Amino acid sequence: MPIIIPKELPAYKVLAKEKIFVMDSDRAGKQDIRPIEIAIVNLMPTKEVTEAQIVRLLSNSPLQINITLIKTASYTSTHASTDHMGKFYCTIEEAKKKKFDGMIVTGAPVENIPFEEVKYWNELTDIMDFAETNVTSTIYICWGAQAALYYQYGINKHPLPEKLFGVFETKAVVENDMLLKGMNDTFNIPHSRHTAIDEKAVYECKDLKVLAVSDKAGICILKRHNNRSFYFTGHAEYDRETLLTEYERDLAKGEPIKAPENYFVDEEKKEIKMTWRSTANLLFYNWLNYYVYQITPFDISQIQK
Repeated sequence: MPIIIPKELPAYKVLAKEKIFVMDSDRAGKQDIRPIEIAIVNLMPTKEVTEAQIVRLLSNSPLQINITLIKTASYTSTHASTDHMGKFYCTIEEAKKKKFDGMIVTGAPVENIPFEEVKYWNELTDIMDFAETNVTSTIYICWGAQAALYYQYGINKHPLPEKLFGVFETKAVVENDMLLKGMNDTFNIPHSRHTAIDEKAVYECKDLKVLAVSDKAGICILKRHNNRSFYFTGHAEYDRETLLTEYERDLAKGEPIKAPENYFVDEEKKEIKMTWRSTANLLFYNWLNYYVYQITPFDISQIQK
């Protein structure tokens, strides 16, 4: 089954070119199928790139999936056109008119700012409160994961001595969790962050379960025991060249940055070894299948806390 997005959304052309089955809403409406409703709260400045990255992973499923893109009303992105945001995004107040089978909250480049000082913090906490009673399961990514752990459990972040930047080997620390079904004993996940969560506080929280860790990157994947929230501290959704783009951006700004670890086959030639594609596909496929589709009620109005 396809992913359902507007034909005018730039991700539509990107994914169609990759031969990923995308369908516009007019055609989808003619099929007698209840699509899975997924909301994407896109806090990244590179809106169009992030849209394509996440929608690509959600498309790796036999389910028909309807996407709702959510923006913050309290902060206007300076990296995306007003036309793009107005045409394809809605605010959380508009999204509250419906319920969702799943939600994904992206990272954001605000990790060095105290949570309460982020311009859209109150709006983000409103989104997280909404998810508690109106979404079957939510994935929080990178800073989004840090923000959710802080708001939901008071687990704070702390600065790292230097930016954690690269692709790091990760291993499961639990058996038989369906999110990791089909994964190898070790797998790779990209990270790009200046801060880390308080891991001691995570392990002391009885409501949280750590699923995967990295010797270099620390806790990489964790969840609530009730499976309503998953927290990814890395960026499995990243494209092949995302870390390269960030590396060149930081160099151009004159920031102290080392080349991303375990990423280049040949740094001089900018030859990249992509070792996380299958990991990303499995993570999002398993989440959709086991923690959204098989749990969410057929009558979406019945989603509750």
